[in-house]
Amino acid sequence: MKIDYSLYAITERSYIGKRSLVDAVEEAIKAGITVLQLREKDITSREFYHLALQLRELTKAYRIPFIINDRVDIALAVDADGVHVGQDDLPADVVRRIIGKEKILGVSAKTVEEAIKAEEDGADYLGVGAIFPSPTKPFSEAIGLEGLKIIKSKVKIPVVAIGGITKDNAGEVIAAGADGISCISAVFCGNIAENVRTLKKVVDESIK
Repeated sequence: MKIDYSLYAITERSYIGKRSLVDAVEEAIKAGITVLQLREKDITSREFYHLALQLRELTKAYRIPFIINDRVDIALAVDADGVHVGQDDLPADVVRRIIGKEKILGVSAKTVEEAIKAEEDGADYLGVGAIFPSPTKPFSEAIGLEGLKIIKSKVKIPVVAIGGITKDNAGEVIAAGADGISCISAVFCGNIAENVRTLKKVVDESIK
């Protein structure tokens, strides 16, 4: 199955105020996100599981891929479409063995070496960045558009750019070779539907 990674949203409950995350995500899906990743670091495993169950049903209803960040056990428990792991999480080759060949495996990378290793270990796509400094990754060394171009040239799998991406720079990120953009605050901070529609317009025009 070919996945559309063009507008990849990652959850962050702190941006949505008193709204339920499920409602916020549904608004984002209706407006045009193409992939959803559940990434919540400050909740219990039980809470994460129940949230994942709800979002699994929602994403299934709208037929968009549902990825779980880091928690391979919960991804399997709710039959998510895939798992995304960082460089400090379980090794990608181990995750691939656990989840099997059918599920999607995404791996974070900010160097050519990390990107090539992830591809060799069975990653289906890369989350590359941070491209720019961002609210969620203020201390990351941003690799910039040049770093993105270099990594893209060294791998065959799709590259999803992350880090500080907004409606104002999304076009140049796609132009630099990204197959999609991954956003947190640019989607969930403020008017979600308007944010997504604006980002989608920029991305779609840049891909053409």
